[in-house]
Amino acid sequence: MYLLGLGMLLSLLKYLEIGPVAAWSWWWVLSPYALTLLWWAWADHSGYSKRKEMQKMARHKQERINKQKEAMGLHSRKPR
Repeated sequence: MYLLGLGMLLSLLKYLEIGPVAAWSWWWVLSPYALTLLWWAWADHSGYSKRKEMQKMARHKQERINKQKEAMGLHSRKPR
């Protein structure tokens, strides 16, 4: 997401001809978009996105379980 934001910022600066970005070639300005596409392709292909999603779901599930146990008055014992 940072690369996408950077690409949007650089595109805006180039379009409005602000600062040193106005003198840059469009190839340099648009390169963060290409890097973003490469990152997304790698993340999907390697399973990184799915792994992060599964970790997030497991964390939410455990939080729900803990909240329900606390609501029922069942406190998990701490390991000794």
